[in-house]
Amino acid sequence: QVQLVESGGGLVQPGGSLRLSCAASGSIFSINDMGWYRQAPGKQRELVAIITSAVRTTYADSVKGRFTISRDNAKNTVYLQMNSLKPEDTAVYYCNAVGVLTAAFEYISDRWGQGTQVTVSS
Repeated sequence: QVQLVESGGGLVQPGGSLRLSCAASGSIFSINDMGWYRQAPGKQRELVAIITSAVRTTYADSVKGRFTISRDNAKNTVYLQMNSLKPEDTAVYYCNAVGVLTAAFEYISDRWGQGTQVTVSS
């Protein structure tokens, strides 16, 4: 019933920008925390940024000052504005939602999107 769909990925040159979006679909009442993770080939999935329901944010050191996470609760959507992109940012970016309360009063501990490819290359 609840799915997360990412969008906005693509190919960008170093120094460029991308804005990722992740919309949670379904009959959702609320979502506690939303975040972005990424996984490069041959590497473990790592945290990029998290934004809580209290709008507190956490960023990986590697993206601080360059990425900004935000959310629109009315749309059940989380965004990741990525500026000054580097080749090292190349990865599949996954959206994550924690603590999803549905309109049917079901509590979902976590949901993951299918990922969107971000490639930073000249």
